Amino acid sequence: MKPWMIVLIVITVILVAALVVLYFLGKKAQKKQEEQQEMMNANKQTVSMLIIDKKRMRLVDSGLPAAVMEQAPKMMRRAKLPIIKAKVGPQVLSLICEEKIFDSVPVKKEVKAVVSGIYVMEVKGLHGKAAAEPEKKKSRFKQALERAQEKAGAKPVK
Repeated sequence: MKPWMIVLIVITVILVAALVVLYFLGKKAQKKQEEQQEMMNANKQTVSMLIIDKKRMRLVDSGLPAAVMEQAPKMMRRAKLPIIKAKVGPQVLSLICEEKIFDSVPVKKEVKAVVSGIYVMEVKGLHGKAAAEPEKKKSRFKQALERAQEKAGAKPVK
């Protein structure tokens, strides 16, 4: 056999072994996540709170209790998480928010949120009107493209 064929066979065997290992690790992680989700759903409760501030910050800088810091893995301590400072009753708490609802949480508004421990799972009812999101700034390229389209008559003038 030629040496390049042997190298190719060894590389494919290593890749197949890595894929098998990743498959089983992924299945194990998925099962663990499903169990955690069931626990969170069992412990959820609806709470009325006033959102004071929201930021993406490191777990160390967030002001969460020391017990949370001890239980968090080392990698998680450095990752930035969506943190909400909210007044729940007489207390001001730091809570971890779910990533997919973080952008829709209004600041300085009273909301009804579904909370499980220190984790905000969803924002249910909003008191007052929801603030309209400001338009994103367009890049110079997009602005120039729109001006050129208006001059050429391809796009209606605003």
